[in-house]
Amino acid sequence: MKTYRAALIGCGIMAGPIEDEVRNIPGMVLPYSHAHSFQGCDRTELVALASRQVASLDWFGENFHIEKRHQYTDYREMILKEKPDIVTVGTQPEERAERVIFAAEHGVKAIYAEKAMSASMQEADAMVKAVEQNGVAFNLGTQRRWDPGFDKMKEVIASGELGSLKTLITHYNGTLANTGSHYFDLLMHLNNDNPVSWVQAHLPDSEDAIEGNIIVKDPPGHGIIQFSNGVTAYVILSGKGNASEHEIICERGTMTQVSNGASWELRVFDNEDGSHQFPYFEPASSTVKLIEDLVQSLDNGTTTRGNVRVARASTELLFAFIESHRNNGGRVKLPLKDCNLKFQIQRTPKPFPRDGEIWPMAR
Repeated sequence: MKTYRAALIGCGIMAGPIEDEVRNIPGMVLPYSHAHSFQGCDRTELVALASRQVASLDWFGENFHIEKRHQYTDYREMILKEKPDIVTVGTQPEERAERVIFAAEHGVKAIYAEKAMSASMQEADAMVKAVEQNGVAFNLGTQRRWDPGFDKMKEVIASGELGSLKTLITHYNGTLANTGSHYFDLLMHLNNDNPVSWVQAHLPDSEDAIEGNIIVKDPPGHGIIQFSNGVTAYVILSGKGNASEHEIICERGTMTQVSNGASWELRVFDNEDGSHQFPYFEPASSTVKLIEDLVQSLDNGTTTRGNVRVARASTELLFAFIESHRNNGGRVKLPLKDCNLKFQIQRTPKPFPRDGEIWPMAR
């Protein structure tokens, strides 16, 4: 079978160094980073790098055996010369759309874009257009969509064993774009990507986050998501610690993922003690499975799980939460109309880690 040539656009923490940060997290299955996962997939070969930071190129070149002649400070030059089959776009959201669109319009046939998808809904729409017009396979880096444990939860829901799905609850700590993006996508996935009717949200401690239509600081946020099929989701800044927890409530029982996957629980309401064995599943790297999904699409023309329309829908939830907060917590109907919000965060580039150093988790 064909081996696909892969390249990195943006050599930041998620591209490689995050591997050391997440290594000891309970429930984590490595590889997790872009570069390690391309090496962990038997159908892909990492062949080139692009980054504006020469120190980043040096580190990645040394650690992933990419020669200098395949390292670029201009991602356009890399795409035109190397002609990769797959690229990851691991830059910040403000730069994401430009790079995705260029890649889609210049021969790249599969794109793995980090979240959040874009800095605005207008940019998200432009990405959708470029990806679809050029027949590009696309996945957003919301890895829980490919987690085998959540696949098992979806199987139990579909079986009807616990009755119909009623409620989804996510406990998390973090900000909307950097962290909430994961969970908006997961909640949609668990509910079979049914459309959202409305959201209602509050952004605590975010007085300095929004200036007019410009989002200058990634805010925390929690609220309610009402799906068109009657399922309600609650996204809660509960303070349960650094690890996320997710609960699925059905008519006759519940399923819970605890501490970011450290354990999985199932309860049946009519059991005397309520306990029940969570079905067995084989843990696997969700990032590798995301890449394998792109490979399958390249092989067979199938639609990817995190395709560009799905990615746009979860991005719309992010902006809808912010719109609701600006509307004093009022309901915001979806699809959004005339949303002019845009992320424009001033970031100072982090110095790349020297030998023996580890980057902090914050991006």
